[in-house]
Amino acid sequence: MADTSFLAWPFFEPRHRDFAGRLEAWCASELGTGVHPHHDVDAECRDLVARLGAAGWLAEAVPDDVSTFDVRTLCLAREILARYTGLADFAFAMQGLGSGSIALYGDTAMKSRVLPEVRAGSRIAAFALSEKNAGSDVAAMTTTATRVPEGWRIDGEKTWISNGGIAGHYVVFARTGEAPGARGLSAFLVEANTPGLSIAERIEVIAPHPLATLAFDNCVVPAGNLLGKPGEGFKVAMSTLDIFRPTVGAAALGFARRALDEALSRATTRQMFGATLADLPITQAKLADMALAIDTSALLVYRAAWARDVQGTRITREAAMAKLHATEAAQLVIDSAVQILGGLGVTVGQKVEELYREVRALRIYEGATEVQKLIIARQTLERFRA
Repeated sequence: MADTSFLAWPFFEPRHRDFAGRLEAWCASELGTGVHPHHDVDAECRDLVARLGAAGWLAEAVPDDVSTFDVRTLCLAREILARYTGLADFAFAMQGLGSGSIALYGDTAMKSRVLPEVRAGSRIAAFALSEKNAGSDVAAMTTTATRVPEGWRIDGEKTWISNGGIAGHYVVFARTGEAPGARGLSAFLVEANTPGLSIAERIEVIAPHPLATLAFDNCVVPAGNLLGKPGEGFKVAMSTLDIFRPTVGAAALGFARRALDEALSRATTRQMFGATLADLPITQAKLADMALAIDTSALLVYRAAWARDVQGTRITREAAMAKLHATEAAQLVIDSAVQILGGLGVTVGQKVEELYREVRALRIYEGATEVQKLIIARQTLERFRA
């Protein structure tokens, strides 16, 4: 069992501790603590979404009212799920990210049609922002949306789209040209069965997840599928990411906590040189570094979540710090766990080997580490100049 003493920190209220206890019990019963080989990742993801929905957990990621978005709860959910299995964390997170823009900017009819199905786990959601040459640099987007009598015609390509190929809908960002750069983008709800939308390629990655390239060729959506106003696409994307970006750090935190548990279990039982591995000063130094990295990550993640929930302010700088530090720290913690386990650590079927593959993408998606540094620097300079 991972350390839960952080739940006593002042960032949390009794309801958060109650939520964490209930989800922990559900995960132990439903997910187990072993390795999770993926033989059919699409089917497994559909099953996890359905189970999370049936148990009511998706209500936290897809609330009835956007004012009830609680980032601390989202972070706790991702941390706990990630500690058990990365795919469960992925399934939970994408239901939120792929519907958050609808919750924030969709009209009443759209929200009442889409969100209950996402919340129940009967509709899988997806967020389609990235392109081959427009990932972190959103202003470089080339997918276009053109007004036509029937609504909007979308043409172009999106790639690295999580849930690509299994989603019931995609929130798609395209250039509508109201202004140069990021100010000329708009966001649309595109149902998966819309003519002109196809799966151009399924993408295989080191930690199996449903991932695809989407192609849009004369793909027409009704005018009512616009989210917000024309030209507000960047605002829609950033408002959604502001809520969910700190949760990426929380997922990394969950991976790191599990890696420390695995390392402690091995170090306290492995005999070496007439003692346990944990008795060796060099091992103790490594364990200390791992514990320190985890606590500093947790402080940054839950500070950002608390600021969003309690202060109600934009947390661009805080979220960037949390995402950057927690993902980089998790990579180091998991690498240390692999080292402590030695040959077992790189053996397929061991949890730390699974974690080693799972954590790597977190330093890239929803804003790579290098982009988070730019955000932090710019925010710091703005505060100084002000």
